[in-house]
Amino acid sequence: MKWTDRAWDSITSIYSDILAMPFIIQLSNGTLPLHKFQFYMQQDALYLEEFGRVLAFIGSKSADNQQALDYFEFGRNALLVEKALHENYFLEFGLTPDHNNNKAEPTCHHYVHFLKSVAAFESIEVAMAATLPCFWIYKEVGDHIVATANNHQNPYSKWIETYSGDDFANGVIKAKNYLDKIAAETTETNREKMRQVFITASQLEYQFWLAAYERRVW
Repeated sequence: MKWTDRAWDSITSIYSDILAMPFIIQLSNGTLPLHKFQFYMQQDALYLEEFGRVLAFIGSKSADNQQALDYFEFGRNALLVEKALHENYFLEFGLTPDHNNNKAEPTCHHYVHFLKSVAAFESIEVAMAATLPCFWIYKEVGDHIVATANNHQNPYSKWIETYSGDDFANGVIKAKNYLDKIAAETTETNREKMRQVFITASQLEYQFWLAAYERRVW
């Protein structure tokens, strides 16, 4: 069994909880209150800036030139491609893209610093594993919404289309392949560390959406 298959098996209950969240259900059918989505988008924009930097840092640590280039590209996409989605919503929903007027609330702050600390102090394979849930879970959630939703006037359709699209799916496949390759070449101890940070990051994905729904602030 591939490392990614075992890792996903470790979070099946977390993923089930994510699909059952009011935030995801209401995002799917278009009934999510706007102020909750606004809170989410503002926090996610702050998160993506730091996530992009973590991905680029992982690329800088890679001895494999192609892997380095791909992680630089992952970071670029987080900073540019997905940021464009947020800017579209900022215009549409009257939000400000000026991050100087926003701050990372507790869950966003914790998630960002978890990723930074893992990237800084753990091996590259452990750092890669910590970043994978943000790719993979979003893809799975996007695909799930497309497969189950029936509201064609969903105001959040741009978000759904982004994370269920082929370009995003191709990035997820590439990231998973790198994880399986590097996991096969490392020690059992490191594979377990990889699994544990994958679980933690998955829990933080759940908490990020929950924090937006409950509007958790300092």
